[in-house]
Amino acid sequence: MGILSRVSTIFKSKMNQALDQIEDPRQTLEYSYQKQLELLQSVKRGLADVVASKKRLELQADKLKVSSATLEQEAKQALAVGREDLARIALERKQAAAGQLDGLQHQVEDLQKEQDKLTAAEQRLSAKVDSFRTQKEVIKAQYTAAQASVKIGEAATGLSEEMADVGMAMQRAQDKTDSMRARAAAIDELVDQGTLQDTLAAKGDPVAAELGKISATANVESDLARLKAEVASGAGR
Repeated sequence: MGILSRVSTIFKSKMNQALDQIEDPRQTLEYSYQKQLELLQSVKRGLADVVASKKRLELQADKLKVSSATLEQEAKQALAVGREDLARIALERKQAAAGQLDGLQHQVEDLQKEQDKLTAAEQRLSAKVDSFRTQKEVIKAQYTAAQASVKIGEAATGLSEEMADVGMAMQRAQDKTDSMRARAAAIDELVDQGTLQDTLAAKGDPVAAELGKISATANVESDLARLKAEVASGAGR
């Protein structure tokens, strides 16, 4: 269990490090802000639904009030013509409407309380969202400025990956140049020492080569004539 715990800790540490490298705080802040806006919109929709329900109940209550007044007027008219039975029926209907009206008024009161609570919650949440939006923009600006400063510092000191690649490329180019210069110097030195022959010098100019052959032949003939003369002179003595 100890080994597994250590492996798990190391794995989590590596994962956190990897996530830190790829996570952009600005994107995280924007995501959080969007989620808060969605929550705020949900509260506003709930508040709108409560208000709409309360309005429907209030309309029903108004209709019951009108109906109650109408039934009372009908009861009076029935009594005026001596129809107590009709007046009783009208008053019974009025009483039923009054009971429904009382129930609707209680429901309206409950919905009003719910509306007040949702309104207060919506105002608090809206204030938090506005505050978060301001802080979000400030933090994003600070992060962008800090990121730019880091990039400038890395570029100036050669610590960035791009500058490191450039430095390595320059070093490779310098090393290759030095190697080529050393090789050229070695070849020149060997040519000067006669160890290597200059290919162009070895091939030479055809005209110069032919003239060289003629000169060599003339030298041979001159030496031959001289030796003959010396031999003839020695024989005469």
